[in-house]
Amino acid sequence: MVNLHKAFQKSVDYNTRVAPDPLTAVLPALSVLATVASISLMNWIAEECELDRVRPKRKTSAALQNLERCCLALQGVFRRFHKAQSLFKEHDSPMKFGMHGTRVSQSAIKIYHSSIDDIASMMVVASQNSYEIMVAIEDGIINPPDDLFFGFGEVQEQINSLFLKRDTMQSAVEVGLQIAIKLTALVKQLKNYHKV
Repeated sequence: MVNLHKAFQKSVDYNTRVAPDPLTAVLPALSVLATVASISLMNWIAEECELDRVRPKRKTSAALQNLERCCLALQGVFRRFHKAQSLFKEHDSPMKFGMHGTRVSQSAIKIYHSSIDDIASMMVVASQNSYEIMVAIEDGIINPPDDLFFGFGEVQEQINSLFLKRDTMQSAVEVGLQIAIKLTALVKQLKNYHKV
């Protein structure tokens, strides 16, 4: 009878460990992208400004700058996902929890942990600053053209299609990087329509 424990030991590289499901990092990163892309909603549901409406205390230019930095940081996260191919890219199964478990090197798991840490802080930054920018749009402080809203809307559709098509995690990582680059450009364009 074969000793499965010994057979397993022979097949394992002792410099690797079982990593948490990498989808637990990719999905929150996509959620941060979707938070920024939600600016597109202002084209359809914004209302005229009431004079007594509460306004943010921070300057709109600071919110725009912070959101741009957040988008740049998201590019860095998705580039890190590319770097740790054994953890994030070598999976051709659809995005589903429990499908992506693997043994990885210590350097790959460090990328996972640092990415989770960065994504958590970016979620806070993205939600706060996206909200302040949406308020500024509704109050007429930023007055972008429809084309810019459509750009944010296209990004939302790209994110939605990843889930509707049950795409692979590798595809999600590649598309996520493209979206982060596009959102950075869209946020930069918003600055041009800020009434100083």
